[in-house]
Amino acid sequence: MRLMNRLVGAFVSAAALIAGSAHAEQAEAKGVYTIEHRNAAGELLYSEEFKNLVVTSGKNLLLDTFLSGSSYTAALYLGLVDGASAPTFAAADTLASHAGWTENQGYSNAGRPAATFNAAVAGAKASVSIVFNINASGTIAGCFLCTSATKGGTTGTLISAGAFAGGNRLLQSGDTLSVTYNLSV
Repeated sequence: MRLMNRLVGAFVSAAALIAGSAHAEQAEAKGVYTIEHRNAAGELLYSEEFKNLVVTSGKNLLLDTFLSGSSYTAALYLGLVDGASAPTFAAADTLASHAGWTENQGYSNAGRPAATFNAAVAGAKASVSIVFNINASGTIAGCFLCTSATKGGTTGTLISAGAFAGGNRLLQSGDTLSVTYNLSV
């Protein structure tokens, strides 16, 4: 009987531990870019969704601004990753230091286009479509999100960066690249 009581007690304790662990929550920042590549006539040439790396500086900015207890309004901008070489992204990348990739500035927008976001739904926040007006033929490898509007600028915070899942895209002068960004936690 004692053995049976011990077994029942051990089973109840194990069940309580397992049941208690179901309440643990984790949050992970995940981003997805969606692109549409159109030619000068407006014909859709290519579209895709691709995941990206939310870098450490981006995660820190999210945490510092949300949990700081003071009001904060972020101005966010999208940039293009050049495809002259295969890009590599690292969690330690910043706007000032990202050895695995370079920015492509072959578009007529005065600066990096501003990202405007819709209200959050179901733990995700999506931008409205941002249009890059391509004015120099070149190869584009991906996109990045940051807090600086200056093309080629190295100040500000890098939030995320990612490469097209389908490989680099050759864009011609007159093409447009429309990009949306969706961040979920």
